[in-house]
Amino acid sequence: MELNTLAFTARQGWSAPFPDLDSSATLVLAFGASAFMDDPAPLAALGAAYPQACVLGCSTSGEIWGTKVDDGSIAVAVARFSKTSLRRASARVSGAADSHRAGRALAEALDDPGLQGILVLSDGLSVNGSELARGFNDRFQGRIPTTGGLAGDGDRFQRTWVLEGGRPQSGHVAAVGFYGEAVRMGHGSKGGWDSFGPERRVTRSQGNVLFELDGKPALELYKGYLGERASGLPATALLFPLALRMAEGEQRQLVRTVLAVDEPSQSLTFAGDIPQGSLAQLMRANFDRLIDGAQEAAERIGAQSGGPALSIAISCVGRRLVLGERTEEEVEATLHALPEGTQQVGFYSYGEIGPFASGTCDLHNQTMTLTVLQEA
Repeated sequence: MELNTLAFTARQGWSAPFPDLDSSATLVLAFGASAFMDDPAPLAALGAAYPQACVLGCSTSGEIWGTKVDDGSIAVAVARFSKTSLRRASARVSGAADSHRAGRALAEALDDPGLQGILVLSDGLSVNGSELARGFNDRFQGRIPTTGGLAGDGDRFQRTWVLEGGRPQSGHVAAVGFYGEAVRMGHGSKGGWDSFGPERRVTRSQGNVLFELDGKPALELYKGYLGERASGLPATALLFPLALRMAEGEQRQLVRTVLAVDEPSQSLTFAGDIPQGSLAQLMRANFDRLIDGAQEAAERIGAQSGGPALSIAISCVGRRLVLGERTEEEVEATLHALPEGTQQVGFYSYGEIGPFASGTCDLHNQTMTLTVLQEA
């Protein structure tokens, strides 16, 4: 595998010329600010440089390039595989209710003998990430690792995009499949938040919309915990994600982030499902544990030294808001735990997709989720 990473800023342009790596076995990843929907010229130039390649990209809540985190830029990886073939597929989504169908359609389009893994990028606002993941799971039943994330828009929650037809567009999900015995796709995901307050029963919900906890209006309860920060909803809710357990005694937790609030119904809309009857508890940040969690995600992967490796780091916008000036510490921690020479790009997201350790994929929030690509 031949690998290069580069970045674009309006002030400096491209950090390096486009590497001469175009082929049908080339993967181009581009993570950029939502504002490039209004000024797509740099993305168009990138696409024109790689007409044969599988090009995948989305908007962000911050771009990751190596150990740097930036805003208003584009972080790019160009990887040409020597013994691996690629296939791209995409689906349009009209809303959250369309998410499962989109995931299933992409899985069916990519399912072929030799498929070793899938990387998926999705619109971050019109998609229910849990249902999208379930669409892939229905087809693969955990036998094909599927990782990726939901596009971001800073802390604005107004518009997100995915590259489709060479242009940044809303309402799309795109994925690339990796085929052949030579490709190695490692993955790891880790949080680092502390639970607090009482655990409450979800007494009324529908899909990814939460109406009541313990029979009380969910938004009213949430505002009680946020105090003065309630005026900044939904952005301030990123500081206090929700931990879910499906039943008492279950150790496995899912973490959910608020995407929108609705005053008339006193409801909260999350990036993924909030099952009725589940147990919910608020979480808050532990700075050191967030950074340690990023390092543990990298250590779980077990990437091999010796050949080029691409780390795709997808972390949650909530982690970035909490870490503030310490944000770069978590991307430094991931690279430190991976083999020397690993190159890294990624983005801050509205949701991360991947298995907990192995098996079926799921939607995560408030995690650092890593995918590492290598060839044997």
